[in-house]
Amino acid sequence: MDWVVDSSMALAWSLPDETSAKADRFLSRLSAQDALWVPALWWYEISNALVTAQRRRRVTEADRLGLLELFGKLPLQTDTGLNPEMMWHVQAMAQEHDLSAYDAAYLELAARKGLALATLDQRLMTAARDSGVRLA
Repeated sequence: MDWVVDSSMALAWSLPDETSAKADRFLSRLSAQDALWVPALWWYEISNALVTAQRRRRVTEADRLGLLELFGKLPLQTDTGLNPEMMWHVQAMAQEHDLSAYDAAYLELAARKGLALATLDQRLMTAARDSGVRLA
C-alpha cells in the first residue's frame, strides 16, 4: 500500500526524544511493496529538524548523518509535480482547515492521489477526517 507520510511521523522514527508507539507500529507494518509519498517540502522539513536537533544537542553530527542515510533507504517517492493549480488547492485547504500551507501540502497530496495520510499532527488528522482522507 502507498501512503503519504509527513515529517512528524518520520521524525518520531528517528529523533530519540520524539518517540511514538503509533509511528513505530506504522513503520513495522511497512512492506517492500509500500511507497511513502512526500511533497518536495518534506526534505526541507526533515533537513531543518535534523540540523536544529544537532544545534540543540539532541543528536550528534554522526546521528544526524546516519538519520539522513536512513531516510535515503526508505521507499520515499517525492511528488515534484508542482503547478499553480496545485498551489491553489493547497492554499484553499489551508484556509478551509486552518492549517499552514506546509501541512496542507500533505493533505492535498493524499487527497489528489487517493492515499491514506500518516501523521502525528492532531490538527492535520482532524483536517484529513473532515476532508474524507483516510488516516494510517
